[in-house]
Amino acid sequence: MGVDRREFIKLASLASAAGAVGVGWEVFAEGQLPEESPLVGKRWAMVVDLKKCLEQADCKDCILACHKAHNVPNMKDERHEIKWIWKQHFEEAFPGQEQDYPPEYLEHANVILLCNHCSSPPCTKVCPTQATWKREKDGIVMMDWHRCIGCRYCVAACPYGSRSFNWQDPREFIEEIDPVFPTRTKGVVEKCTFCDERLARGQLPACVEACKAKALVFGDLADEGSEIRGILRSRYAIRRKVALGTNPEVYYLV
Repeated sequence: MGVDRREFIKLASLASAAGAVGVGWEVFAEGQLPEESPLVGKRWAMVVDLKKCLEQADCKDCILACHKAHNVPNMKDERHEIKWIWKQHFEEAFPGQEQDYPPEYLEHANVILLCNHCSSPPCTKVCPTQATWKREKDGIVMMDWHRCIGCRYCVAACPYGSRSFNWQDPREFIEEIDPVFPTRTKGVVEKCTFCDERLARGQLPACVEACKAKALVFGDLADEGSEIRGILRSRYAIRRKVALGTNPEVYYLV
């Protein structure tokens, strides 16, 4: 079926608008504009309420949701583990935060960790191909897996262990590949990206959405009226290895 001049101009205008905001052609398959608007922030950050989180014994909902949404492989060899969100003992995750009488719920706790999306990320400074960089518009530390040459300088520079290197083809270790999100290849580094692809669709990060305990809060620290700013005003929070000057954007309520 042909398209008349008026209809062509209409479609061209919609396509131009889509390109401006990064929306794919597929949303126009039914001739409609997308219903969801992107989530916009100037300084994205995450708050983890440790008490709420640890009340859910052995819960891994956030990890499973993240890894499923991003085709993170389940490597059989722990030495080759790929992780976007993982758990680690509190004392190992927060060296220098030891107390003589810590809260009981933290004594033997394994806390969830992820990329801190630092305000001053050392990983981006050492990448020779700019495969990792900090977005100026919202502070997310991004990855371009096509530009990564596998030098692992960023892995060495990150003081939080937030980056994983694919020693093997990860696609061989994914039970069910989600075609919506790109898979990676052998020889590249990967990590959490604060679900930038979900933010572009107007959705919260997968981990936040999956958390039954509502222990994860995501928001814009630049917005004085945001929920996350209110929480950090009213509760005491710690961050990982702040003495290094990286200014991590993941906060832990204790």
